[in-house]
This record gives sequence, structure tokens and C-alpha cells, in this order.
Amino acid sequence: MTTTFEALATGDAIVGPEFAVSRDSIRLFCDGSLDYNPLHLDDNYMKGDFGKTNFGGIIMHGMNNFGLITRMITDWADPAGAVHRRLETRWVRPVKPGDTIRPQGIIKSKQTTERSRWVIIEVLVRNQHGDDVATGEAMVEFPREAQPHQAG
Repeated sequence: MTTTFEALATGDAIVGPEFAVSRDSIRLFCDGSLDYNPLHLDDNYMKGDFGKTNFGGIIMHGMNNFGLITRMITDWADPAGAVHRRLETRWVRPVKPGDTIRPQGIIKSKQTTERSRWVIIEVLVRNQHGDDVATGEAMVEFPREAQPHQAG
């Protein structure tokens, strides 16, 4: 869905694809990020108290949420010639194998400067129960000279 800065309104929604979390997807993220922390791989390690929290088993990398949000924003912005410029997130709840998560965004505001146009997006990732697992804010730039990208 290609959009333009002018067509956007506060409250407009952006929805990313669902992601089914599995032990394999967690392991693949370990391999891609080179983060082999036992909290992502070792159920026995995670049976005890991890800090002040007992997760009861392995959990997905928080940065996997970040990647899913980035994909959603890029898939939405790039066809319009817009550029994803900033993303800040907070991890709210752990994500475990068997969960299905989906990133979402809501246009919070639009701003115009002398050189460019900006959209601020409230972002979140929810699990299959409707619980927020990550929240945050993103910024997308719609340059004044942007040309929509052509697939090819």
C-alpha cells in the first residue's frame, strides 16, 4: 500500500505481518545476531529465577521485536520514497516459543520543516492474547523530493 505524506492523518494505522515464534526462529536469531545468551537457548538455565523474574523457559530476543517493527515501517514507508529514521522501543513482556506476535503502528503526528516532512508513529507489538510485548515510537521522513520506488 503506497501512501503520501498529504494523505496521512493522525490515528491512521499501520499493521505488520504476524510472526510465529518457535525454538527454530529463536535459534536463527541467535545465529544472525551472534547472541547465544542461555536465556534464549537453555530451558534448564531458565527454570530458576533470572534476576527477579522466573520466565519458566527460554524467551525470544527483544531485538527480534525491534526487527519486526523495522520491517513493518520499511515495508510501509519505502514504496512512498520515505525513510525510516528513528526507532525507540521498550520490552514490556517476554515472548516465548508458541507465541504469535504482530507489530502495529498508529500515526501520532505529522510535522513539516523547511527541508522535510516527518511522521511520528506510536509502535507496539502484541501477542496472540492482545498483550503488548513491546512499545515505542518511530520517526519516518518523507523528503520533499521523494520519488516512489518502483518494484523491479
